[in-house]
Amino acid sequence: MPGERYWEIDAARGVAVVTMITFHAAFDLDFFGVLPLNVSGGFLRMLAYLTASTFIFLVGVSFTISYARSSRRLADRDLALKYVRRGLTIFGYGLIITAVTWYFLPSVYIVFGILHFIGAAIVLAPLFVRLDAEKLIVASIAFLIAGYVTNAITGPWPLLWLGIHPASFTSLDYVPLLPWFGLVLVGMAVGRLYYPDGRRGFTFTMAEPALSQPLSFLGRHSLFIYFLHQPVILLAIAVLAPEAMGLG
Repeated sequence: MPGERYWEIDAARGVAVVTMITFHAAFDLDFFGVLPLNVSGGFLRMLAYLTASTFIFLVGVSFTISYARSSRRLADRDLALKYVRRGLTIFGYGLIITAVTWYFLPSVYIVFGILHFIGAAIVLAPLFVRLDAEKLIVASIAFLIAGYVTNAITGPWPLLWLGIHPASFTSLDYVPLLPWFGLVLVGMAVGRLYYPDGRRGFTFTMAEPALSQPLSFLGRHSLFIYFLHQPVILLAIAVLAPEAMGLG
């Protein structure tokens, strides 16, 4: 079916939604002094990296499925425009996050966070989609190595998107193309191997388990939840610990 969704992908994205909410709740509790939590190291920092990695890996998997299906019904020009429009739309959502965080948290506002990254990655992914899985893995290793190099380099603000930034740079969320696009390429390789031509290349012995259905629901609405969850967390803190936000 052209529009068929695969529950295992939605459920994996749903798990990332849960861990995202968990980390951001912990971050907000620490930021407002409600609970002293170590969000810059240890388990919570690893949870943040795992969450971002899952979302980004699934961008690659989902892209190969979408591209294979779309290529059967769209001409090359329309196919290219589809992903340029989609990428720029998501990048635009990232700019909304930039504006909001700049207004409320100007010292650590988000310049090139995960939505900016995903938007840019969707625009770039068609340049690599025709590579086979082995070449995609080689390309991903090159991006990862390049990211390791750029992490040691300081430079001007216009290179933030590459992973090069001033020594004084701080941000609540920073996901540069180097090395993270390498993980998108890994996802694309997995997509080519296990979802060839946009179809599941393996079979499950059972239907979607009932326990995964709530996760699949979250995964299908991850972008909406991304925008909604922080206001909900902050509202909960304001109600339960108003003094922490200067409301008591």
